[in-house]
Amino acid sequence: MAITKEEIKGTKIINEVQSSNIIRTEYDTETKKLITEFKNGLKYEYDDVPHQLYTSFRSAKSQGNFFNLNIAKVFKYKKVS
Repeated sequence: MAITKEEIKGTKIINEVQSSNIIRTEYDTETKKLITEFKNGLKYEYDDVPHQLYTSFRSAKSQGNFFNLNIAKVFKYKKVS
């Protein structure tokens, strides 16, 4: 698993992820919102994710494992269309 592409647009950091479950993430450094897109087509928005935690996610050996342990179900989230 790895970050295959990274793009910065203003306050947003957009990463394409090579993972068994995650396709793409978009993190807003201003609002601390993280949008995660999964291979099943669903997208979820996670609130108040610290920037340092997202930095750790990006540099993790396994983004999927890091996400499951440190972000999923730890932070308040909602499904987005």
